Amino acid sequence: MITRIVKMHFREEALHDFLKMFEEKKDYIRSQQGCLDLEMLADAKDPSTIFTYSHWDAESSLNNYKGTKLFGKVWKETKSYFRDKPEAWTLNSLYKLD
Repeated sequence: MITRIVKMHFREEALHDFLKMFEEKKDYIRSQQGCLDLEMLADAKDPSTIFTYSHWDAESSLNNYKGTKLFGKVWKETKSYFRDKPEAWTLNSLYKLD
């Protein structure tokens, strides 16, 4: 399993449009083969800085999703709302406390 974290900085006037688009697409994203969990978080001090946090069964599943028309459409629209370059990390879990 991998965890994918994406940090995005949105223009304040575009944040509402992004959140609306994400609300419309989140179930489609979550239903992609290999996607185990999807969460969105906002920075406590800067609500226009948004993180997506997702778990995938394997990096190949994430890469397959990134090759879909859905991802292409969502990412193209998302990029149009940015105020700064996004950052992304793909992480392997070393240890988890339950």
